[in-house]
Amino acid sequence: MVIITWRFRGLFRRLKGYVFWKISQASLTARSLTYNEHMSQSYAVDFLLEPVFWFVDNFAQYLGKMFVFCVSVLTSAVVGVAYWVGLPYWWQRCPYTTVFLVIFGNWLLINIVFHYYKGVVTEPGYPPPSTLISDAASICRRCISPRPPRTHHCSVCDRCILAMDHHCPWLNNCVGYYNARFFFLYMVYMVMGVAFIITAGIDIGYKVIWLNDTGGIIPNNDPDLIGHPVRLNQTGVLVPVKEIVEYDSVNFPREHNLPVPPITEAQRIAAHPWKRKAVVFMAVTCCSVFLALGTLTIIHGKNIGRGETSVEAHINEKLRKLSPGTFRNPYDFGKRKNWRLFLGLTQGRTFLRHVLLPSGHAPTGTGLAWHTVRTSLEDWP
Repeated sequence: MVIITWRFRGLFRRLKGYVFWKISQASLTARSLTYNEHMSQSYAVDFLLEPVFWFVDNFAQYLGKMFVFCVSVLTSAVVGVAYWVGLPYWWQRCPYTTVFLVIFGNWLLINIVFHYYKGVVTEPGYPPPSTLISDAASICRRCISPRPPRTHHCSVCDRCILAMDHHCPWLNNCVGYYNARFFFLYMVYMVMGVAFIITAGIDIGYKVIWLNDTGGIIPNNDPDLIGHPVRLNQTGVLVPVKEIVEYDSVNFPREHNLPVPPITEAQRIAAHPWKRKAVVFMAVTCCSVFLALGTLTIIHGKNIGRGETSVEAHINEKLRKLSPGTFRNPYDFGKRKNWRLFLGLTQGRTFLRHVLLPSGHAPTGTGLAWHTVRTSLEDWP
């Protein structure tokens, strides 16, 4: 019996070793056939994202129009709900505050619409024919033509873009030299707009969504109860307040009219099924847009302060790692100067007139030649 047990154990060990050897052999064969000297984590990520890149390159230009339509419809819906629900609520609370909110809100709305429209219809800037480019930085392998400094090729538009930042599907356009300011200010005013709606509507949302205070208004199909404050009578039946039945000491019913408590606008909104849904829609939409666009605005603001586009931010980050402590962005003139150049606040333009109010002024220069920190800035405004 002991001999049989030892033989079984020996057979099991040999079988186990054979299986592991076959697995190792198959793994070595697979690694040998798929060996790539350039394999890395970034290479694997690029390989996995290749279908996404292919889809963007081939279909982004068709989806762009749909995205613009969606932005327009969504913005119109938010504005419509603000007037439909928010305006009566604030007018009941304080007409003077309502006037201020309407003026301030429409200032934001005008800036949002203006900068979004200009961002969509304004061309980002394209290099002229090669014969007109005197200072080319390189040759575009896709266009087979000279490429000015800070110019990059957009695979969606299939052409080179001056000072290209990125291709924005929500604009159905590239963000480049001539429309980067419109794109950024659109994001800034949109974030301010949704923050304004959240601030002005937080009390409505609290009372309608959280408290669900209908003030006794029962939104059902009973024609005698719709729109009336109600309460339970002595028999446990819902009746309008003005028809309450009470009982005296002799237990005889006595009807009389009681004062109707005032109904607030928030209670009317909570009792109205569509207005309540509109408040939920506004809360979800505005909070989502605030988080998403707010993050993008901060990222782009940091890039502008460093004097670089989104494309250059990735390139410069790699150069900083390759040359730590020695690399410096040649287009970084300091935050104040970078912001003034980006906003076009040169040649006598002011922040009040050309940033706080809609302005279609073009940036200074042509986007073909650029000053650097090594060149003189005496000619700069």
